[in-house]
Amino acid sequence: MKQGVSPAIYNPFHDKINPTPSSLLCYCCRQHQKQHFTKTPKPLSFSLSLLSSDSESEFPTDSSMATDPTQQQQQQQQQQLALILGPDPTHLESLISNLTSSTNDQRAYAESLFNLSKQTNPDSLCLNLATLLRSPNPETRTMSAIFLRRHLTRHHQDNSSFLYPLLSPSTRSNLKSLLLSSLHNEPIKSVTKKLCDTVSELAASILPDNDWPELLPLLFQYVTSEDNRLQENSLFILAQLAHYLSETLIPHLSTLHTVFLRCLTGPSSDVRIAALAASVNFVECLSSPSDRDRFQDLLPLMMRTLTQALNSGQEATAQEALELLIELAATEPRFLRRQIVDVVGAMLQIAEAESLEEGTRHLAIEFVVTLAEARERAPGMMRKLPQFVKRLFGVLMNLLLDVEDDPAWYSAEVEAEDAGETSNYVFGEECLDRLSIALGGNTIVPVASEVLPTYMAAPEWQKHHAALIVLAQIAEGSSKVMLKNLEQVLSMILNSFHDAHPRVRWAAINAIGQLSTDLGPDLQNKYHHLVLPALAGAVDDFQNPRVQAHAASAMLNFTENCTPDILTPYLDGLVSKLLVLLQNGKQMVQEAALTALASIADSSQEQFQKYYDAVIPFLKAILMNANDKSNRMLRAKAMECISLVGMAVGKEKFRDDAKQVMDVLMSLHQSQLESDDPTASYMLQAWARLCKCLGQDFLPYMGFVMPRLLQSAQLKPDVTITSADSDAEIDEDDDSIETITLGDKRIGIKTSVLEEKATACNMLCCYADELKEGFFPWIDQVAFTLVPLLKFYFHEEVRKAAVSAMPELLASAKLAVEKGKSQGRDDSYIKQLSDYIIPNLVEALHKEPEVEICASMLDALNECIQVSGPLLDEKQVRSIVDEIKQVITASSSRKHERAERAKEEDFDADERELLKEENEQEEELFDQVGDCLGTLIKTFRASFLPFFDELSSYLTPMFGKDKTSEERRIAICVFDDVAEHCREAALKYYDSYLPFLLEACNDEYPDVRQAAVYGVGVCAEFGGSVFKPLVGEALSRLDAVIRHPNALDSGNVMAYDNAVSALGKICQFHRDSINATQVVPAWLGCLPIKGDLIEAKVVHDQLCSMVERSDRELIGTNNQYLPKIVAVFAEILCAGNDLATEQTASRMINLLRQLQQTLPPSTLASTWSSLQPQQQLALQSILSS
Repeated sequence: MKQGVSPAIYNPFHDKINPTPSSLLCYCCRQHQKQHFTKTPKPLSFSLSLLSSDSESEFPTDSSMATDPTQQQQQQQQQQLALILGPDPTHLESLISNLTSSTNDQRAYAESLFNLSKQTNPDSLCLNLATLLRSPNPETRTMSAIFLRRHLTRHHQDNSSFLYPLLSPSTRSNLKSLLLSSLHNEPIKSVTKKLCDTVSELAASILPDNDWPELLPLLFQYVTSEDNRLQENSLFILAQLAHYLSETLIPHLSTLHTVFLRCLTGPSSDVRIAALAASVNFVECLSSPSDRDRFQDLLPLMMRTLTQALNSGQEATAQEALELLIELAATEPRFLRRQIVDVVGAMLQIAEAESLEEGTRHLAIEFVVTLAEARERAPGMMRKLPQFVKRLFGVLMNLLLDVEDDPAWYSAEVEAEDAGETSNYVFGEECLDRLSIALGGNTIVPVASEVLPTYMAAPEWQKHHAALIVLAQIAEGSSKVMLKNLEQVLSMILNSFHDAHPRVRWAAINAIGQLSTDLGPDLQNKYHHLVLPALAGAVDDFQNPRVQAHAASAMLNFTENCTPDILTPYLDGLVSKLLVLLQNGKQMVQEAALTALASIADSSQEQFQKYYDAVIPFLKAILMNANDKSNRMLRAKAMECISLVGMAVGKEKFRDDAKQVMDVLMSLHQSQLESDDPTASYMLQAWARLCKCLGQDFLPYMGFVMPRLLQSAQLKPDVTITSADSDAEIDEDDDSIETITLGDKRIGIKTSVLEEKATACNMLCCYADELKEGFFPWIDQVAFTLVPLLKFYFHEEVRKAAVSAMPELLASAKLAVEKGKSQGRDDSYIKQLSDYIIPNLVEALHKEPEVEICASMLDALNECIQVSGPLLDEKQVRSIVDEIKQVITASSSRKHERAERAKEEDFDADERELLKEENEQEEELFDQVGDCLGTLIKTFRASFLPFFDELSSYLTPMFGKDKTSEERRIAICVFDDVAEHCREAALKYYDSYLPFLLEACNDEYPDVRQAAVYGVGVCAEFGGSVFKPLVGEALSRLDAVIRHPNALDSGNVMAYDNAVSALGKICQFHRDSINATQVVPAWLGCLPIKGDLIEAKVVHDQLCSMVERSDRELIGTNNQYLPKIVAVFAEILCAGNDLATEQTASRMINLLRQLQQTLPPSTLASTWSSLQPQQQLALQSILSS
């Protein structure tokens, strides 16, 4: 779901509204929204346990160990080994029966025995395991199959467990025979499945070497037999082999097609399902479209497997078929394209059939939604079926009607927050959200616009409720289109604030809350005058506390995107109403009021000072008195609110209450909080905000804060692993567990642990940022905690926080050393810290899968180099440059893949927009690449050029017309930096790069033009005789930029200013190559420049210098251009410090005073009269002071 719950914050908006402004989570780090997942059970442990009690007599007694314990232990192991590897299978069976022992000592000892068996006699071990496949005990047969798979094949663990190559030829032959005979004879389906897994994985390991030539003929023989069980087993193995050996099986495609065709039309439903699974696997795994097309005629039969199951009332079988078809839709939707109308039509027919089980209908819906989401492989395919989109939308709206008016809902108890919401309703909500994101607003909004008015006009409250829920659910995916119709949408919602039914009013508030997030800040900027009064009215609904609470929560979402200017006129009313709720409301209402107050304070900043004295007593009272277990969340939210109010009003206003608040927090900090107490998570964030508020005054409290904060940051992920096909129960209702399936493993991760860890890491970054050199005592501990987390792949927010902290730690260390606050450490400490941080950051960048985090890592790396760049050695610079090459290559590869997607036959305008958004992430990445290279060039100057030589082959292609404007800009900027900072050493690159630069001066994109003309200026300044032959072309290119008809528009002015600057440098450094009497006055005519304030100061300083030396072409014959110069000076001086440095302005004033004294009165009068009246007044004031 897209808007999850932050570490300890109750979300009243059902994962759609973020109940807390991002600044409530951390003042300087935006807390990413979390996902909700399903719980996974504790796994079966596959380590080996000790022998069972019937073997205990074999262990030596204390009396027998009097002389040499080590020798006795070795003898004991040898005895046990002989038994395990001997002819009596009961000893190995005893070992296997204890493999899941919960006693660590037993398990460890048995594991050592098992490993010793593998090393001593792998042949006997494997044969004995295979013999147990004939045991009368099904559990023993199951575990034997599992262990053979785990240690016989290479697909399960590292190659050190791959025993097959160590076996003798006769053992290999016997093993394969035992496996196949067991498969032939095994009567129990669950055991058969484990056997099929073992056979499949062993075959995948050895078939490529032709080490099991009889297997495929045997499988084809089984699959054409009359024995349904053998058919099913063979199909299962073939399905598995498709994943491992699709290329090896290509010569057999004709046979496989015939086999699947026969089995899909056979009488047994189990065989048909197995054939469906095998067909799906092969279609997924075949890389060639022509190979996949050979299976195209199977699709009607695959669908018939589903309809036959439904028609015969076998819904469990139908659901199995649906799950397989969903997998096909997700991974190879193009296979469905030719028959898409029939397939989707059949699925919608199932979804609409109310006589079918809920689970069956949901799976049919899931198929269509999954198909819509399959953008990468079939972009736009579902958008071409508007009739089906409308039908699906109708089905989903119908699901939303399945909501009950449960009395528990009205009680406003947190436990009853989902009261009345059925599984149909929840599934409908989720699918509308996903469908909107997948198809986009251009497809979804017209359908919604057609359906929703009918629902709103209906007499049933459930239909009003459903329509409003739809608006909330589709907002994220349809935001751009909804913004165009915002007034109409808002009218529908706000009218429902007065609906007679409380649940409809709640849904209207819910929609406002969600739209505040998804359509902000446009919604806030244009319609605050409608929304805020409506929400203020809704919090007065004392008959329905749940409506009140939701209104306060929506207020939070709305105000989060408000500026102080928008919010200020409403503050009196909002704050007073929320204070009433704090005093009179139920706990849910009070909690919502606290978070709303916190958001209002955060958004209004110093404007909140007016309310501080009224608000803070209530907040402190809750903080100090809400001590019952039932009030823990209330106390936590009060803590959150106080810290945000303190940040908003500032240290001076908060100072008197700060100590009292800190004392309470310290008392709580030192108490033994229960593991499920939200106070701990809220306190982590409150401390950081208080640090931001108090600055260096917070240092005395760091000794209390840091130990627990580090403890939270060092939490180990709570991970459980089971087999993907484990029969263990899963608690589907536990939202604190994320469950993911990887291969044959199901992994469960406790998200609350990860969220606490992420919050703590964010806080550490915040402290380092705020306390600067004051953070020095904790740098070592924090570095050793956070650096390993750069590769913490369980949780993105943890990685992001660790990345952000790296430059902050280096900066803190450097400041501490510079200011003598480093406890005697010197620059060698910074070098040591840099040597730890930067190589690890580079290595993490190499492995990072997310583009956004890659960009953050480059940004952090750039900042680290700025702090400690000169301390880097050549090897470290080499690793950075190599990684930058890899980043450029990977980005180009991703863009190429997107370009290929654009060639798909279903590609459309909506998909083009989505691809554009994906490529914007790549542009941010390239931006960071450019910054990083720029810093390296500025740091190492000419000594970096050997690396630049290597990078040239990566940079010069970026000048191409087929590249994005951002790529062209970055390539130019890198060369600009080389030319500027390497000077004479960079002259050798002019021939290669200047032609690109000159051409780019007239690029259609102003950012590219700006970079190019800046580079021309740099080359003019430092290029000397190498640049001289190009002066004429440069003047022509610059003239085109300066004379552009819209040169001074906001989008173009930066390029214009830099072109003027470059022209000035040509005038200064290449006067002998230009017609100075024309060019210099033309340059003067462009002044002053006002867009690029950095360049303005440089250019105006140059002008000042030229006047000081009475530049002949600038002053002109008979002081011809003096009035213009004085007018330029006047304009610059009137602008304050924006257009000139203080020193330049002072020189200009001196020059004007000299002119007053030296110019003839007539010339002075003429010059003066050319000025604007306001300039005359300003100059008079400046010159007389």
